[in-house]
Amino acid sequence: MNTTRKALMKKFAVVVVLLTMLVGCAGMSSTQQRTLSGGAIGAGTGAAIGAISGGSPMTGAVIGGAAGAAGGYLYDKSKK
Repeated sequence: MNTTRKALMKKFAVVVVLLTMLVGCAGMSSTQQRTLSGGAIGAGTGAAIGAISGGSPMTGAVIGGAAGAAGGYLYDKSKK
């Protein structure tokens, strides 16, 4: 993967994180908050693991985000 594409992916990840922080969780149910939080944490972790391992940060973010969102949802449902 060339350096231009890596730089673009890093910028995209930063923009996604910043937008998520700006939107916030006000007015959301606990299920929505936990699903969103889990997805954001999973996406960040997946992107980091993808970048560190030499793989695709974007693929890591997508997989991590999906797993995190599912985990947040299931955690909320288990608490209720």
